[in-house]
Amino acid sequence: MKPKINFLGCCCIAIVLLTGLIGCGEDAVEEDPVEFLQAIPASGSEIQQDATIIASFDGTPTGVQVTGGKFSISGANVTITGPFSAGGLSLVITWSDGAASLAYNVKSPAGTTAETKNTSDPSKPAPPPEGMVLIPAGEFDMGSNDAEANNNEQPVRRVYVDAFYMDETEVTNLQYKEFLLENPQWQKGRVNAQFVNANYLSSWNGNNYPQGKANHPVVYVSWYAAMAYSEWADKRLPTEAEWEYAARGGLKGKKYPNGNTITARDANFWPNVQDTTPVGRYAANGYGLYDMAGNVWEWCLDEYDSEFYFTFPRNGVARNPLSGANSINWILDNYTQIKLSRVLRGGSWAHYASNVRAAYRYSNTPASSHFSFGFRCARTVSP
Repeated sequence: MKPKINFLGCCCIAIVLLTGLIGCGEDAVEEDPVEFLQAIPASGSEIQQDATIIASFDGTPTGVQVTGGKFSISGANVTITGPFSAGGLSLVITWSDGAASLAYNVKSPAGTTAETKNTSDPSKPAPPPEGMVLIPAGEFDMGSNDAEANNNEQPVRRVYVDAFYMDETEVTNLQYKEFLLENPQWQKGRVNAQFVNANYLSSWNGNNYPQGKANHPVVYVSWYAAMAYSEWADKRLPTEAEWEYAARGGLKGKKYPNGNTITARDANFWPNVQDTTPVGRYAANGYGLYDMAGNVWEWCLDEYDSEFYFTFPRNGVARNPLSGANSINWILDNYTQIKLSRVLRGGSWAHYASNVRAAYRYSNTPASSHFSFGFRCARTVSP
């Protein structure tokens, strides 16, 4: 005799199991849709045929498709690469939660566009200098209210920064050697002792950096030395506000340059590599900047003030805030006279993930030269 099957009982069991799996009513959790934030370069820009376009989102998009270009995905960024044909370029990005359209005018190989020749728009910044990227003007929330946040990261305040250029990578040993050869007064053993401590370039043999580390970030450099290099390179150090704005890469309210989580595949922090890594090894953030989390600490222009954010407007916007001086130019003109501690940002290979957050603040005396201290440069965009 064939066994009888109780279909009603089976259905009841299936319903119970299904209910247990998906939940019901207010217990069900729905994820917020991932939204498009911005594209760098911005839609409407003039670009080269071999340009790279980075589209940033407020989370990791899924189901991404791009019409009009090759693309790759890294965290919250979609990178679109050429070569593109000269003339008008239309790109359409679709993902599970929406779509975004971008339009560009691609220059011809001769350096003119297919639509307009021998014209310029004085309202647009000049193309970035070699090795730098344009950080667009904008507003962001400076600081952090996370559980990990320290007192000196609070209160969170709204800040506006003008557009500026920033080095794609930290300054390397090879780049710093070129500076030393042209400026012997900053060479190891010759530099004025008031501008460095005994650790200055301690891993170097004379003017030679450690073997095999030409493309690693220079370390054991003081704030004074970083300022001198920046001046020689016709650049400057970034302000603390510029640094944090750039580190966030266009993301809103995220802990790290590429989102709310970080792994050994995203950045060099303790205890993964336990040494510096070549600049640019890890994925860039939404602005095309590398190693904004970890690798080495980066000197900033500002004097360190643990309660700096309390000086910002409570209900308005702080515009280009700077600690310790009334203007950037005053610091540039008088930096050898400065004695008070300066800001360091970004964490290093020797620090845990909580210290490489975009909002994390650190400081040291301007003559301090440490195995984890390095820097990158910025440049003001001329009006």
